[in-house]
Amino acid sequence: MKIDSKAIKELAELLDETGLNEIEVADGDKAIRVSKGSGVVMAGGPAPAAVAMASDPAVPQQANTGAPDTVAHAHPGAVTSPMVGTAYMAPEPGASAFVTKGDSVKAGDTLMIIEAMKVMNPIKAENSGTVTQILVQDGQPVEFGDVLMVIE
Repeated sequence: MKIDSKAIKELAELLDETGLNEIEVADGDKAIRVSKGSGVVMAGGPAPAAVAMASDPAVPQQANTGAPDTVAHAHPGAVTSPMVGTAYMAPEPGASAFVTKGDSVKAGDTLMIIEAMKVMNPIKAENSGTVTQILVQDGQPVEFGDVLMVIE
């Protein structure tokens, strides 16, 4: 596998900008994962390679203070993040949120936006129902698989 050092540097910069500890980007059967932490893990075949980035001890790591989502993760109506990025609850600063707790939504309605690498990605409801939990705040960094909200 040819190592794209420019892509790794861009991902490392994105980690610093967003305050995240890990990011992974996939293209077909190849993937690159950049992580602040210890160790380098390499796997054969199409598995992703992890690249360790030394974290600056002068910069405190951001604590995960979000609501526990262990119950929400198992919920059949859990809406999870399809990517790493920053969650925005409204189309622009100062605008009303796409949805609030208690709102009824239809399949295809926009629930929020996740900004990833300067691209705004709408997150749409897969099913109709009522928003019973919103587990992220406006402007909060999210990772792949994080539970964003629950629709029942």
